Amino acid sequence: MPSAATQPLSGVKVIDFTQVMLGPCCTQVLADYGADVIKIERPGAGDLSRTSIADDPDGHDNPVFRSLNRNKRSIALDLRKEEAKEVIYNLVRSADVVVNNFRAGVMERMGFGHDRLSEINPRIISAFGSGFGPSGPLSHKGGQDILAQALSGVMARRADPSVPMSIYPTALADYSAGMHLVQAILLALLQREKTGRGQPVSVSLFESMLAMQMQEAAMWLQRRKDLNWASFPLTGVFETTDGAVVLVGAFKTNPLRDISAALGLPDLSLEERFSSFARQMDNKAELQAMFRERFASSTTEHWLARLEEQDLLCAPVLTLAQALEHGQTEANGSVIDPAGDGKARLLGSPLTMGEGAFEVRHAPPALGADGRAVLEEAGYAPGEIDALIASGVLSGERRSEAA
Repeated sequence: MPSAATQPLSGVKVIDFTQVMLGPCCTQVLADYGADVIKIERPGAGDLSRTSIADDPDGHDNPVFRSLNRNKRSIALDLRKEEAKEVIYNLVRSADVVVNNFRAGVMERMGFGHDRLSEINPRIISAFGSGFGPSGPLSHKGGQDILAQALSGVMARRADPSVPMSIYPTALADYSAGMHLVQAILLALLQREKTGRGQPVSVSLFESMLAMQMQEAAMWLQRRKDLNWASFPLTGVFETTDGAVVLVGAFKTNPLRDISAALGLPDLSLEERFSSFARQMDNKAELQAMFRERFASSTTEHWLARLEEQDLLCAPVLTLAQALEHGQTEANGSVIDPAGDGKARLLGSPLTMGEGAFEVRHAPPALGADGRAVLEEAGYAPGEIDALIASGVLSGERRSEAA
């Protein structure tokens, strides 16, 4: 394992107000690569992801929370009290980045807007992840992944318009916006090297979902045509006798000829009704009905071998459980077991680096576990910390460190 000092973000301090997914998946990337991420949480409750999925009562071992909060330290502060706000101001004096994903205007109302924080520390970078953006008609609407899917046009897009619209079951918007927020923070850190000044940066779930559709958006904006990769006539998911195969009939001179050979059919590309892409689209239902009949006659393994012989893009359709046990997952080192006991396995970082690589320095923290240590580092005397605990400003137990 590399030492923390050799990681790319070593020496960067992040004050993290985020919760649920957009913000925490951003700050976890920063933490994974060396940043000291201090997670600000509510006494007695903490990050909503500690309890949003029923699990253990204190949220320490909740898999959802653990998946997003390794390498961070937690301090529980009652921000309704002025003394707690002074604690934040003191932390900001030596910080580099403050991150939040509250609704627009919340940080300003609490006294932590960028203008106020930059008075304390002109080098501070204020990073904001929202549902829809800091201004505009939806700026004060509560943001959520599924709402962003709906409002960005993603939910309405499907391979077959006869299929009912549905919610995509993975948090696409949260993850993509979180990664965009990482980019914004890193760019702001680089810019600060040139100017010496911090700045506000922001992303939104809505914008991230639009950005994911850049090709489709360009086709609509410039040609008023719908571009839907999943609706192409030679692409689809086809059930076999023991599972399913996904086939992408593209990036070849005559993919239908090769698909026909793989499926043991006459060369369908020679038939007038399938002789061009436009005619294949017009007759897609009939064409794919033939595909479905053939795929349903044998096993997934059989058809993958046949398709691979023709150098066609194909794969088995796996469950998440199967994907996590796949040999490629093992070869990539995608699953980590920080404690080494098999009880708290997680997905690690998808980034591969020759130097300054990802490592687990801290286990996901119990609520408020690092409050005393964080304040001691900020210059608070033991008596001052005891007084903050006694007054209810600070709460939590000392961390029992075990990754």
